[in-house]
Amino acid sequence: MVFTDEQQEFAASVKSFCARECGTREQRAALTDGFTVANSHALLERFGELGWLGVSVPQEYGGAGAGMVEECIFLEETCRGHAPIHGYSTALTAGQTYMRWGTPEQNRKVMGGICRGRLEAIALSEPGAGSDLGSARCAARREGDEYVINGQKTWISVAHESDHLLTFVRTDSGGAKHDGLTFLMVPTDTPGVEIREVEVMIPRVVNDVFYTDVRVPASAVVGEDGRAWSQLMRGLAIERLIIAVMAVGYAARSLDDTIAYMKEREQFGRPLSKFQALRHRVADMATEIACCRALVYDIAQKIDAGQEDALSTESSMAKMKCTETAKLAALEGMQLMGGYGYAVEYGMEEQVRQALVPPIYGGTNEIQREIISKNLGL
Repeated sequence: MVFTDEQQEFAASVKSFCARECGTREQRAALTDGFTVANSHALLERFGELGWLGVSVPQEYGGAGAGMVEECIFLEETCRGHAPIHGYSTALTAGQTYMRWGTPEQNRKVMGGICRGRLEAIALSEPGAGSDLGSARCAARREGDEYVINGQKTWISVAHESDHLLTFVRTDSGGAKHDGLTFLMVPTDTPGVEIREVEVMIPRVVNDVFYTDVRVPASAVVGEDGRAWSQLMRGLAIERLIIAVMAVGYAARSLDDTIAYMKEREQFGRPLSKFQALRHRVADMATEIACCRALVYDIAQKIDAGQEDALSTESSMAKMKCTETAKLAALEGMQLMGGYGYAVEYGMEEQVRQALVPPIYGGTNEIQREIISKNLGL
């Protein structure tokens, strides 16, 4: 797609900010306590002050009132610029459900907080319900004007840094598998909520969450009691687009760093960029990334035009294709950089670690292929 002048200026501003504020490994180390955490809250607050967080959020809740295209621009450029604000995408994913089905009061708290740099989490997966979320067993029973929650959630991104957990619970087990499911807004400091880190290969980002007789008021329901499955389907489709555009940013950064290295590194008396076998691999990579970018922004543009039918199939296509392209771009970059691609100093190993997990979270790419196949009538 062709960006408007304003969109081009926005992209350039975000890119310039990232280059200036977190463009070096030393800067990112300072922002993340030596790479021990994934999110810099100081940087999130600065983005919030600039009005760039929640760019697609209505102005009444503190956002800029723009569209999904602008949101994608921000996500792509911050991922390309290595900005340590990965929790923002999770907050934005949770926020889509609040914006569509939440009450004005819920949105003032949640969306207003996101626009200021606060984080939000969404608690879906369970030990026995990951790809099959319809098997969720974390339960909430109604007692007067309250819900009492008991159960466990797992792989919950940024739960330990978030203000609330948008918790997917079963409020009625008497009906069909996808009935009786409800979203509840649970403050993370509610008595009975316990958050434990799950150690993974990148800085702390995911957690187990345990709910033991957790009480929230009936007003904590987001949307309608028992109707969360349809809300979830729309939310997951948006999440896939968010993951896809982030992957485009990661892939673009791998390409940038590979090209820069190949222009500087000399072997056999000439730069690596002059070897046809190598430069053609880069040409292929650049072409794949361009195709991914076109798909992502086409979907974003359709959403802004109210054509949400594109979400079901095309967002799955985008999530699958873009995350696999980002993984390939990082691995190709490491290979083309040789031993230096493995060295921490050059940053490509960080790209590889970052690119390995997106094909898994947000619905594995195997699940995306199932969704696409079914929507094609197979």
